[in-house]
Amino acid sequence: MAKWTPKHEAPEPLEGPVVATITGGTILWFVLFLVQLPFYGWFDDHGHLWWLWTCLAGAGLGLIGIWYVRKRDAAIKRAAAREAEASGASGASAPDAGGASGATA
Repeated sequence: MAKWTPKHEAPEPLEGPVVATITGGTILWFVLFLVQLPFYGWFDDHGHLWWLWTCLAGAGLGLIGIWYVRKRDAAIKRAAAREAEASGASGASAPDAGGASGATA
């Protein structure tokens, strides 16, 4: 069999409000846990107690996720700042190649 090779480069991953998304999901899991808590007896009688614990596990894992994505976001911002600082230091002596002098074509 021939080895598969891509015909074009993969697109950049989409970045969005990751921290807000994970926080919203965590809050949703915790609210679902609280809403189901008064019905503990019904869930226990009908063999659906795992629904309650699934919501609590989702909230707990969401807290870990919030910590993780906040650290990731901070690391991405630090790397971008370092890159901008490095390119700013080396680009300070280079002439403006963008044609920002206002010349028209």
